[in-house]
Amino acid sequence: MKLHEALNIDISTVNLEIERLVTRDKDVPGGSPLAKGVLELIGSGGKRLRPLMVIVGSRFGRKGQGRRTLQLAAAAEFIHAASLVHDDIIDDAKLRRGSPALHTQTGVLSAVHIGNYMSARVIELLGKHAGDKNQYVHDLSAIATAQLCIGEYQQMEHAYDYDLTLEQYLEKSLNKTALLMATCLRVGALSAECTEETAAALYAFGEALGIAFQIQDDLLDFTQSSETLGKPAGSDLRHGQVTLPVLYALQDPELAARIRCVGPESPEADIEEALAAISGSGALARTEEMSRHYLEQAAVIAKRLSSYPAHADLETLIAFFAGRDR
Repeated sequence: MKLHEALNIDISTVNLEIERLVTRDKDVPGGSPLAKGVLELIGSGGKRLRPLMVIVGSRFGRKGQGRRTLQLAAAAEFIHAASLVHDDIIDDAKLRRGSPALHTQTGVLSAVHIGNYMSARVIELLGKHAGDKNQYVHDLSAIATAQLCIGEYQQMEHAYDYDLTLEQYLEKSLNKTALLMATCLRVGALSAECTEETAAALYAFGEALGIAFQIQDDLLDFTQSSETLGKPAGSDLRHGQVTLPVLYALQDPELAARIRCVGPESPEADIEEALAAISGSGALARTEEMSRHYLEQAAVIAKRLSSYPAHADLETLIAFFAGRDR
């Protein structure tokens, strides 16, 4: 069963709202390369995790899901999709979800323009709702977007940095992945007029869940095939990303020597040797254990919200993340 089905969410209404961000923009002609590029990007797949989290959050409020909640959900997907465009350009990734990455189809300049438009469109849309009573909207339109950029910069800054600390890794993961998920739950809840205390608990839940998600992403890069991932397996290390399995493997002096020789100009044989050494070590098991640790944190927070019927949705999210294989 797909996640939106398990959560009893009509994904077609979410997708329609996402498309409306483009089709109802009077400044963008329907047949323009910009409109086509955005619509193809958002139609290329994805689980819509962030929009789903906005809707789950709204179930903790007294009003429930309304039109504003759907708009926030659509905006969350726009923010995420725009970040993927920029990620693929920075990483020079050729594939995204098994298909050619946007910049390989449109050219880098056009792809940058599309990503920038999507980010600006979110700010334009949500700016209309960011009044004194709706300050939480600012968290999605500006703060979460800014943290995504900071997370991406931290990743670039520490490319091939084998002295990266665990604390630095977790901070990057928080900025790049977890904060947007946490913000989605919080703004969804506040859009339905939940209490600040509940919104704060949902935010903490989203942070823990988001870090677990990023750790699992790092793990899957070692354990899944290129076909399953929709991109080359082992691409993180090839692009100099020092992920949690690499950090753990670096604690073994013999493995560290192999890993530290990997750089931007390394031959494929050296990279494959390093990847095989990491996969054959205990680093992957330790990574899985860390992911479980954060999922357990999320479960503890979820119990504090057990008086809400929507508590079951938080358990569904935990179960989905725990069973992730791609």
